[in-house]
Amino acid sequence: MDFWPEFLASSWGREFVAGGFGGVAGIISGYPLDTLRIRQQHSNTGSAFGILRRIVAAEGPSALYRGMGAPLASVTFQNAMAFQIYAVLSRAFDSSVGTKDPPSYKGVALGGVGTGALQSLMLTPVELVKIRLQLQVRNYAKPHQEDGHKGPLSIAKSIFKTQGLRGMYQGFTITMLRDAPSHGVYFWTYEYVREQLHPGCRKSGQERLRTMLVAGGLAGVASWVCCYPLDVIKTRLQAQLPSSPLKYSGIVDCFRKSVQVDGYSVLWRGLGTAVARAFVVNGAIFSAYEIALRCLFNNNDHESIQTENII
Repeated sequence: MDFWPEFLASSWGREFVAGGFGGVAGIISGYPLDTLRIRQQHSNTGSAFGILRRIVAAEGPSALYRGMGAPLASVTFQNAMAFQIYAVLSRAFDSSVGTKDPPSYKGVALGGVGTGALQSLMLTPVELVKIRLQLQVRNYAKPHQEDGHKGPLSIAKSIFKTQGLRGMYQGFTITMLRDAPSHGVYFWTYEYVREQLHPGCRKSGQERLRTMLVAGGLAGVASWVCCYPLDVIKTRLQAQLPSSPLKYSGIVDCFRKSVQVDGYSVLWRGLGTAVARAFVVNGAIFSAYEIALRCLFNNNDHESIQTENII
């Protein structure tokens, strides 16, 4: 009975729960743009607006939220763990910084890389199921015509039954190659930008809400730009179904065939959608995370946002 209050009273508990709030805010704010990004990466033609019109006309607006259950169900724990792991690693990689001072930029970058690598273990199965759902096509005019349409649990069970645990980790290597460096860029950019916009805020914790939104948004954009070609390859590999002949035998083969058919521009297909989503989502994630630390748990180490400066 005493575990939960004691957990929230600890630094680990606050970081964990605040990270969960950030993850939920990010999923809800950016999922439609994520579906659009996945469709762009998987298709050979079509602009973002053209694909959006086709989805809404043929499958209905709800198709933009298809597959959200899988990441939303796991994202609270996943994002909470990511922020907690980052909080530990960012200091572990540079122990010369005092406990009352913010972690150094070196510790931030290396902690982010370690966080991204470890997070891939949780993220790969979730993204595999999400991508399979997002790429399913349902006839909006005849919603009962396609009995094969499945939810996240059904798809996960099907993958596990036919391919085992190894099937759930299809695309793990490319996910880790994408997430490790991108998380290093992600956390470093956030910490650097927030300090530039509001000098001293890393130590005082008194930045404005707009500082959180802008710094978080730019961190998301920077992390996506640096890893985007790897994300395109990841989508194409995870979209392959075992019931059909495999189009790509691995990362290098997928890269070679994709470029051979569509040119190098295919590696940046959907980048505009991803960048727009990244700014919205990561602004929401960091704002929810920071506000949860300050307001919900009355953390003495993170003073409340000054109400006169909240906008």
